[in-house]
Amino acid sequence: MNHQEPLSSIILEGVYCNTLTDYSRFKTREVRIGNLPVGGDNPIRIQSMTTTDTMDTLGTVAQTIRMVEAGCEYVRITAPSVNEANNLGEIKKELKRRGYDVPLIADIHFTPNAAEAAARLVEKVRVNPGNYADKKKFQQIEYTQAEYQAELDRIRARFTPLVKICKEYGTAMRIGTNHGSLSDRILSWYGDTPLGMVESAMEFMRICEDLNYYDLVISMKASNTQVMVQAYRLLVETMSKEGMNYPLHLGVTEAGDGEDGRIKSAVGIGTLLEDGLGDTIRVSLTEEPEYEAPVAIALANRYREREQQLQGSKPVYVSGTKPDDFDPCWYSRRLTRETANIGGHQVPRVIADFSGTELNDPMQLSEIGYTYSPLLDKYNLSEMTADLVYLGSPQPAFSFPGNLKKLWDYQAWLSAEDKSNSVPLFSVAEYSAAAERSPVMNMVMGDAQALSALSDEQLRDPALVLILDTHALHGMAEQRSFFFSLMNRGMNVPVIIRRDYEGLSVDELQLYAATDLGALLVDGLGDGIWLRVKDADSKRLLNSLSFGILQATRTRISKTEYISCPSCGRTLFDLQETTQMIRSRTDHLKGIKIGIMGCIVNGPGEMADADYGYVGTGPGKITLYRGKEVVRKNVNTEKAVDQLIELIREDGLWIEKEA
Repeated sequence: MNHQEPLSSIILEGVYCNTLTDYSRFKTREVRIGNLPVGGDNPIRIQSMTTTDTMDTLGTVAQTIRMVEAGCEYVRITAPSVNEANNLGEIKKELKRRGYDVPLIADIHFTPNAAEAAARLVEKVRVNPGNYADKKKFQQIEYTQAEYQAELDRIRARFTPLVKICKEYGTAMRIGTNHGSLSDRILSWYGDTPLGMVESAMEFMRICEDLNYYDLVISMKASNTQVMVQAYRLLVETMSKEGMNYPLHLGVTEAGDGEDGRIKSAVGIGTLLEDGLGDTIRVSLTEEPEYEAPVAIALANRYREREQQLQGSKPVYVSGTKPDDFDPCWYSRRLTRETANIGGHQVPRVIADFSGTELNDPMQLSEIGYTYSPLLDKYNLSEMTADLVYLGSPQPAFSFPGNLKKLWDYQAWLSAEDKSNSVPLFSVAEYSAAAERSPVMNMVMGDAQALSALSDEQLRDPALVLILDTHALHGMAEQRSFFFSLMNRGMNVPVIIRRDYEGLSVDELQLYAATDLGALLVDGLGDGIWLRVKDADSKRLLNSLSFGILQATRTRISKTEYISCPSCGRTLFDLQETTQMIRSRTDHLKGIKIGIMGCIVNGPGEMADADYGYVGTGPGKITLYRGKEVVRKNVNTEKAVDQLIELIREDGLWIEKEA
C-alpha cells in the first residue's frame, strides 16, 4: 500500500505546469497499481480497454493478452453489475494461469456495489463522479446551499465504503470525470464547463483525503479537445493550490477512428504532454483495442528522454513570459490584424508546399483539394482546398485557379513579369533590405530568434505576415515563447506556424504534427499552418493532415465530425461497422457532429458536444438524439441510419452527395 501524506505546497511557475516556455515534466506522487507504479519518476504508462463481454472469460482473457503483447501495461474491463465485477476474479485467475500478471482496472459507472466487489479483486477501480453516486437525469434543478451540501453528504456516505475497501486491499482508484456526464447538481452551479469537471472530481478527491486515502489517479476527458485540455490544466492548478499532485490519466474520449481519431487524440493528449503533464495515457479509437497501444506508445516515446536530451543543449529562446491577458484555461484566439485573407476574423489558412516538384499537369493540384475538369477547363473546389501554395522558384506549366495564391521566393517574385495573385517570401535580411515589396502581402520566414530582430515599425507593416519556423527539439515551446513576446510587445501581426518533418512513419507524422501545431492552435495562437516533408508519399497526406489538425482543434471546421466511442463490453452493436456505414452516407456534410455510441452509458453524456446522436439502447434498437434531446426511441437497427438522415433533412442541414 502507498498511503503517502499530501504535500503542503506546490509552486508552478507556469500556472498549471512547471514552465510554459521550456520542457519540464510535472512530477506527481507515485501510486502503485499492482506491481506497476504510475507517476513519480516512472515512465508514461500505456493502457487500453477490452471490448468483449466481461462474462465471456476466455474471450476477455484472449483479448487482454493481445493488448498486453501490443504494449498495454494496464488493461481496463467494464463491470456494469456485480456479476461482471465478480467475474473479474476468474479473468485474473486465467490470465495468471497463462503467465500474465497485468494489472486490471474495473470500469464502474452507476453501480457502487460492483465497485466494492471489484476493489477486492483487481488492482484498480475507475469511478465517474458524475454517475457513481451523483444524479444525472438531464434535469434543470436549482440547488440551495443547504440542498447542495445535503447531496454532498449523501455522496460521501455512499462513496466512503469503497474508499475503505480500497485502503484495506491496497487497491488504487481513478477518479475519472467526463465532460458529458456531469451531474445535474454540478451543472446547476458550474455549468457545462471545465470548472464543473474539475470540481466534480475534487469533491471525491477531498473525501478520499479526509479518509487518509491517497492512491488516486485523476482524469478529465472530453471529446472536445479545447475543453479537455482546459480541464486538465485547471485541475493541476486547483490541485496545486490544495497541496495535491496526483498522477494524471490523459485521454480524449470518443476520438473516432482512422486518421481523424489519431489526429484528435494527439491534439488533446500531445498538447498536455508538451507541457510535461501526463503519467498514463489511453488513446480511444473506434478500432480493436490492440490498435490503440501503438499509437499511445508513439506519443509517449517522444517524451521519455526529452528532459535529458535538452540538458546542456537548450536553445536560446526569445524573451516570452506569459502575457497577463493570456488564460490557458479558456480559449481565446490571439487578436491579429487582417492582411488579405490571413488573420483577423479569417479562419486559419493552409499553405501547401510544392517546392522541388515539377508542375506540368493541373491534375497534380487534386492533392490539395483542386480537382481539374479538362472538359470544362475549370477547377472544382472541396471544403479542404489549400489557400496558398509555396512554389519556391519554378514556374508551373499551367494556369492556377484564381483563388489559390502562389508563394514565391523573393528573388523569383522580383524577377517575375506577372506578379498577379502571387506573394513574395522573404528572409528577415531580404525584407529589411528590399527595394520592392508587394502592396498586398509580404511573408517573412524565420525562427523565433531571427524574427525577433524585426523592429516594431516593421512589424506594424499592414502587408506583413510572419512564417514562424523552428528546428528546436522542443519547438512548440520556442514558438509559443515567440507568440508571447509579440503579445507583450503589443504587436498584432498575423503568424503562420511552420514545421518541417523528415524520416517519420505515416503514424508518427500524423501524431507529431497534430501535437506540435495543435498545442499552439488550442491556445489560440496561429493564423495558419504550413507542414513540409520531402518524401513524396508523405507529401500527399499533408493537405488532409493540415485540415484534420484544424478540425480537431475546433479552429476551422471543414468536414463532418464523428464522435464515436471505442467500444467496450457494454456495446450493443458493431461500432466499427456502424461508424463506417454512417460515415459513408454523411461524410459530405460540412460542420455537422454526429455521436455514435454503443450504449446508454456512453450515450447522451459522452456525446454532449454532438449535433445528432445514434445510441444503442437494446439489442437491435437505436435511439436518435438531436443534441441532448431524445427525438426517436427504439428504432430498428436496419432503419436507424435512414431515420438519422431524415432527422438531418428535417433540420434543413441535408445536402445530396454529388455523384
